[in-house]
Amino acid sequence: MHQQKRQPELVEGNLPVFVFPTELIFYADDQSTHKQVLTLYNPYEFALKFKGESPRVIRHRDVRSCHYGVIDKFRLQVCEQSQRKALGRKEVVATLLPSAKEQQKEEEEKRIKEHLTESLFFEQSFQPENKTVSSGPSLLTVFLGVVCIAALMLPTLGDVESLVPLYLHLSVNQKLVAAYILGLITMAILRT
Repeated sequence: MHQQKRQPELVEGNLPVFVFPTELIFYADDQSTHKQVLTLYNPYEFALKFKGESPRVIRHRDVRSCHYGVIDKFRLQVCEQSQRKALGRKEVVATLLPSAKEQQKEEEEKRIKEHLTESLFFEQSFQPENKTVSSGPSLLTVFLGVVCIAALMLPTLGDVESLVPLYLHLSVNQKLVAAYILGLITMAILRT
């Protein structure tokens, strides 16, 4: 029996768009930040085209003190290579700040305050009691690892000679997600 591969119907505007960085920060005193690159990732099995204000590089052209702290949004729209309707959108926030040094100093002070607050909280709320601490990974972690291993062992979509039912065949992207999660679980287990 010959089975035909059907592609799912893509709904306009619902396709996730993957962009790095997700936020652009321009510093008035650092000219190297006035021009930044956005990277658009395509994890899909079809070609994408995109629309934005600039094809490769985002630039801040009006660096004046009256624009410090102003938040601009850069919108990207993606559509299938052969279509015109937008399948997904992503807004990237862009902010102009006066100085990178001032910003780093504020962030460092904020981190120190958060660290002090956390240490005080943990010292007060987690006083050691006469309970034994369990060693090793939790049951949920082990279960999730077994599920990921099972997913990786299932056949990939398009494998013709398989005894496993067709609804259990996974796409390459699904297997990549399972492998990624398994890697995270492995790292969590190795750290304990």
